[in-house]
Amino acid sequence: MSRVVQICKEYRKRRTTSARQSRNRLLGNQLAGLKRENDDLNRAMFEAAQVQRRLCGHRYFRAGLYEFASEIFPVRHLSGDFITVLQDEQDLVFLIGDIAGKGLTAGMWFTHMVGMIRREISVHHSPAAALTEVDRGFLLTGVEFPLTTLFLARLNLPSGELTYCNAGHPPVLLVRGNGEVEELSQGGPVLGVSTGQQFVNGHTRLNENSTLLAYSDGIAECRSESGIEFGDERLLNAAKTFSKLSANDMLFSVLASAENFLGSRHREDDIALLVLRRHGNRAIERSETDLA
Repeated sequence: MSRVVQICKEYRKRRTTSARQSRNRLLGNQLAGLKRENDDLNRAMFEAAQVQRRLCGHRYFRAGLYEFASEIFPVRHLSGDFITVLQDEQDLVFLIGDIAGKGLTAGMWFTHMVGMIRREISVHHSPAAALTEVDRGFLLTGVEFPLTTLFLARLNLPSGELTYCNAGHPPVLLVRGNGEVEELSQGGPVLGVSTGQQFVNGHTRLNENSTLLAYSDGIAECRSESGIEFGDERLLNAAKTFSKLSANDMLFSVLASAENFLGSRHREDDIALLVLRRHGNRAIERSETDLA
C-alpha cells in the first residue's frame, strides 16, 4: 500500500512540475511577445519623431547676413512644440508654436496645424491675416482642437523689416547690438479659444548685430531641485549674455543655462528654441546648409 502511495505522490509531483514548466514557458512566450510589441512601438514612435522634426524644416542655415538655428527637445518621443521655416522670394517666414499637451496626442495635431499655417501664409502675406484664417478654420470644423500658442513672422531679408503676429505665445526676445531688449508680444489670443478673435501685426526691424530668441514656455518653467522656476528673468539674462555668439552656439548655451539650473531634476515639458541672428554688413560664408 505504501508503494502505491509513493507512486501516486511521484506522479502528482511530475504532473505539477510539468504544469509549472508549461506555465513558465507560456508566460515566457507572452513576455517575449510583449517585449517585441513594445520595441516595435518605441521604434515607430522614434521614426515618427524623426519625421516630425524633418517636417519642421532646417535646423540650421545661413542666408546673406542672417544665421538661423532651431531645435526641439521633447520629454517624450513626440513633441507638442513645433518650429517651421520657409523662404518666400526675398522673405523668410518662420514660426514657433506650442500645442497643449505632449506626446502622441500633441504630435498627431502637429502635421495638421503646420499644414494649415503653411497654406494660409502662402495665400495671405500678413501673419495676422493668416492666423485669423487658421483660427476660423479650427472652429468651423466642429472638432475640438487643443489650445495652441503661436508666433508667426515674416522677415524681409534685404531690409531686416519684421512683421509678426503673436497668438498667446511667450514674448519673443529681440536683443539689439547695444544690449537693449525688445519683447515681441503684439498679436492676439491663443488659437482655438472662441469665434471672432481679432489678430493684429506687430512690426520691428532686425538691425545689424541683432539677435532674436523665440522659445516655448517649457524652458522658463524648468524647475530646480528645490522647485524654483528658471523663469523669465533668468531666460532674459541668458539671452543677453549669449547674444553675441553664433546662432547655434547661443541656442545651446541658453539651453545649458536652464539644464544647469535644473540640476538632477528631469524636465517636465517640451522645449523649443529658435535663434535668428543678423550679422554686420558683410554676408557670412555660405554652406551646404543654406536654405534653398
